[in-house]
Amino acid sequence: MRHHLHLFLLLLLSLSVLPAAQAQSGSFPPAETRRPLHEVRAVWLTTLSGLDWPRRPATTEAGAEQQRQELCEILDRYREAGINTVLFQARIRSTTAYPSALEPWDEVFTGTAGKAPPYDPLRFVVEECHRRNMECHAWVVAFPICSVASERRLGHRALPRMRPELCRRCGDRWMMDPGVPGTAEYLADICHEIATNYDVDGIHLDYIRYPEKGIPFEDTKTFRKYGHGRKLKEWRTENVTRCVRRIHETVKAVRPWIKVSCSPVGKHADLPRQSSYGWNAHDAVSQDAQTWLREGWMDLLFPMMYFDGRHFYPFALDWKENAAGRPVAPGLGIYFLSPSEKDWDLSVIRRQLNFLRDIRIGGEAFFRSRFLTDNVKGLYDFLAHDFYAAPALLPPMTWADSTAPPAPHVSMRRNGSSLHLRWQAITDETPVRYNLYRTDSNGLHLLRQNLRDTSCTVTPALPSALYDTYAVTALDAYGNESPLLPARIAVSASSGPAVAGDTLCLTADDLISAVALLLTDMQGRTVLKTSPAPVVDISRLPAGLYRLSVLRKKDYIHRLRVFRKP
Repeated sequence: MRHHLHLFLLLLLSLSVLPAAQAQSGSFPPAETRRPLHEVRAVWLTTLSGLDWPRRPATTEAGAEQQRQELCEILDRYREAGINTVLFQARIRSTTAYPSALEPWDEVFTGTAGKAPPYDPLRFVVEECHRRNMECHAWVVAFPICSVASERRLGHRALPRMRPELCRRCGDRWMMDPGVPGTAEYLADICHEIATNYDVDGIHLDYIRYPEKGIPFEDTKTFRKYGHGRKLKEWRTENVTRCVRRIHETVKAVRPWIKVSCSPVGKHADLPRQSSYGWNAHDAVSQDAQTWLREGWMDLLFPMMYFDGRHFYPFALDWKENAAGRPVAPGLGIYFLSPSEKDWDLSVIRRQLNFLRDIRIGGEAFFRSRFLTDNVKGLYDFLAHDFYAAPALLPPMTWADSTAPPAPHVSMRRNGSSLHLRWQAITDETPVRYNLYRTDSNGLHLLRQNLRDTSCTVTPALPSALYDTYAVTALDAYGNESPLLPARIAVSASSGPAVAGDTLCLTADDLISAVALLLTDMQGRTVLKTSPAPVVDISRLPAGLYRLSVLRKKDYIHRLRVFRKP
């Protein structure tokens, strides 16, 4: 591992002397050649103070409809950009984006702390994400709770008043105390409430760590009561880990395929050849996130890697090399593209994206939504039209379950310029979704993912694609995918060739202006060329899939369809 880091640092040093123009124009190999089938493509959708959504509070149904419409527009933008995972802020600062039996409503939805809006935002976003074939993870802010001013507005519903033994005042704000054993149980109850009542795909923990030095957090009394002779640093790390472990156990007892993740500080610890300069997860804020991966308490991580250069690349490699077979999707600080922040050039984020894909770390996440959907510095266009132009599945959770569901049997018929596919539902121990693929001479292409229906219609941009091979796979909730089973052609009087034993039967319409018939295998190799006839002997062909084309005058080739020789 350390050898790889050393080599990378040498590479980074050599790249740093390239002129900026060359780095922007010549450093990025074509994304088309490196697009993975599995990749986390996530975005944080922040509800705190309405930073991303909602823009305005709502106290009437008309206002609620405006909020819902605004959210749908944001999710449509995600889908068009290729995003497959939404991290939606559901627990904000000991306040919620859903009707909770434990905590009050956040004021962002109605303008009044503790007041319910006319709808359930979390339920709505989960349903709308699924409608767009994206996962929705409930983002739970762990230890930071309300400000002192918010506590006064919330009154008896404020957490420091309901559970004062769990809370510590830190200047003008309140924090939960990780050292109190009840804190782990309380946070687990919050996550249990969400996992039980909502069809979320994940629970995402934020700020599951001790506060940084700038926050006046005082836990001397707690340490004296619960430390039991341990060193302070060791004790604090155990406290955070206890919370993580308890949340994991609670969520998995509800539905074991719910992904548990968190967003640790972007540098895990000092590296042998690169310092973290005092700011890292393990030593500064007691987050032992790499151990959480190894022990199975985290299914994936979103490290907050909001920096660049030597602060980014060596630490990204460190996350990769200590991922314990789980995906890591570094959070990228796209807000630094804004002229009001660091005014980064887009090439900074492009370079990071290409690097993460090259090392196959698992994906990436974007902080935060509005900087993506506003297309700051052209980032949205780059993702939608280049980097994420092809869809991607989420990495399967093979560490939890690796048994794939059976493949669905698919029938397909052509109707003008469209293809209609239908398949039977697959029964499994978990919810099942479906993926649609197309195969042509250039390989396998994922067209649609996470379909919840058992039928779909495809209208290819090129008419020739009507005669390519299509297949549907079943996908269980762990991400295990069934084998590819090509769709069967539904034959009618005018639908093209039909196989009857060792003969291929064509209609009169198929043979109009035909000068020859051409049969190729799925690799495009010619296996038979013959004169046009309504019946073609295919007895010498081995069993398999073939493509039939009609050669017409002026060398025009009309591809009829793919057929199977039994």
